[in-house]
Amino acid sequence: MSTADPSASEHRDAAQTARVLNEALPYLQRYSGQTVVIKYGGNAMTDEKLKRSFAQNVVMMKQVGINPVVVHGGGPQIGQMLERLSIESQFVDGMRVTDEATMEVVEMVLGGLVNKNIVSLLNQVGGRAMGLTGKDAGLIEAAPMQLADKPNVSLGYVGEVQTVHTDVLHKLVDNDIIPVIAPIGTDSNGASYNINADLVASSIAIALNASRLLLLTNTPGILDQHGDLLTGLTPSDVAALINDETLHGGMLPKVQCALDAVAAGVSSVVIIDGRVQHAVLLELFTDQGMGTLIHN
Repeated sequence: MSTADPSASEHRDAAQTARVLNEALPYLQRYSGQTVVIKYGGNAMTDEKLKRSFAQNVVMMKQVGINPVVVHGGGPQIGQMLERLSIESQFVDGMRVTDEATMEVVEMVLGGLVNKNIVSLLNQVGGRAMGLTGKDAGLIEAAPMQLADKPNVSLGYVGEVQTVHTDVLHKLVDNDIIPVIAPIGTDSNGASYNINADLVASSIAIALNASRLLLLTNTPGILDQHGDLLTGLTPSDVAALINDETLHGGMLPKVQCALDAVAAGVSSVVIIDGRVQHAVLLELFTDQGMGTLIHN
């Protein structure tokens, strides 16, 4: 019994797949052997479909010769656990004041629950991932964060990155293991610090001389005053957007992390919408890309 010929729609689907692969080829060649640091947060971390597609994207990157390094957040998960434990939170300039009890919860949630869930999902879809915090192998040296405009206000165990020691990351990457990093650092006395995940991702991208830093967020990127997406921005372009208050609020610290990375030699930083399925692959391997690209 003869097999029916494929339908016209199947031919079209196959041709579209071939076009997509052909379009991706120069990007696959460009990034082969390069390190790409991804800050993973927002809706992409909480929506089940987006979580799985993110994991598939990261494993795909590794499969085609790119070295992804994942840094994750977990603010909402920390907030939920603190609420369950009846531990009240105070905020200063949008940052959670972190006392000793809160820091214990941060370590439990970020270094345990959230980190291991990401590692498990990456492994489920065919990757080889290992989770660690900045405390492991002395990865991240931290110090208490000081607010320039509020020098007498203490944020407790909220930290900033002093030094990144990359030996452990190189060993993992060299053994085809995807590092998944919780943003917790430690000082010389062994105290733990909760550090903003964008800041950790930027610092690690700089330390690894990454070719690209991707910051997943819950917005399409940087928008102009009419709500249209801006891309291909230089630091001077960003400065102008800050001066005219197009950029303000919660986007400012994220943009500053991007500027710091570019200034220190990371080729480009892209702020992308983590609410879009397969956003990472769309950014890396298609002509149109995703989000707002910042470069020198």
